[in-house]
Amino acid sequence: MKISARNILKGKIVEITKGATTSHVRLDVNGAIVTASITNESVDELGLVKGKAAYAVVKSSDVMIGID
Repeated sequence: MKISARNILKGKIVEITKGATTSHVRLDVNGAIVTASITNESVDELGLVKGKAAYAVVKSSDVMIGID
């Protein structure tokens, strides 16, 4: 598969919380937690489970960062 995203982060799934239609998948990337919101159907089709290695693919033209 070829993609044009610039940022691909490899990590390990630490938690999956399923809602009515959407899941929140938390990925540990070298100690930083990245959370993705994806459909429950995608979680099932991709076979995502806690402890499995996965990639977060970030594709955005703008990223905003805030500080305290």
